[in-house]
Amino acid sequence: MTAAYPKPIIGLTGAIGSGKTCMAREFGRLGCLVIDSDDLAHQALNQPTVKTQLGQWWGAAIFDSSTGQVDRSAVGRLVFADAAEMARLTALLYPQVAAMREKIMASAALDSKILAIVWDSPLLIENGLHTQCDAIIFVKASMQTRISRLKEDRGWDAQELLRREKMQLPLDKKEKLAHYYIDNDGDVAVGWRQVQSILARVIQNYSAKNDVK
Repeated sequence: MTAAYPKPIIGLTGAIGSGKTCMAREFGRLGCLVIDSDDLAHQALNQPTVKTQLGQWWGAAIFDSSTGQVDRSAVGRLVFADAAEMARLTALLYPQVAAMREKIMASAALDSKILAIVWDSPLLIENGLHTQCDAIIFVKASMQTRISRLKEDRGWDAQELLRREKMQLPLDKKEKLAHYYIDNDGDVAVGWRQVQSILARVIQNYSAKNDVK
């Protein structure tokens, strides 16, 4: 909860390929406002001031020649190969993403139909957002399952997964900070039932703590 948004804030994070976004959609179906940090970052990439800065850093090669928009694949190849470049990009995008997130929250603050706000963010812990959450949920799945999903959905192999995970906080440290866990290693419906149970508990605990009638 924040002063501007008197609803429980749920931080949703997890391993790459764990199916976190699929679980986020279930939270949305149940009446939560889901804010996807990746989506906001993609929007921020094409803001004029950001595009200008990226062009100064990395040149024309990071733009799609047909659309003039930022080529996210080109950016990914740069930043996931160099921690310093990742840090520089994060510092550039974070204020933009934070402003968009706050704008979305403010516009929905008085909407009684929204049960909770969910921050779907792979870097929830790294960016310190977990400190503002009423509950932190970690979505997990086996390495084998994650590799299979990523190969099918994104064409990644195990090496690409490991390369990207090296840029994040170790999974065991993220998991230790979570209040709840979703095991999404099998049937997606099993994961959805865990979402339903966790949401009910979060709302109950929030209401008791804040004396919400």
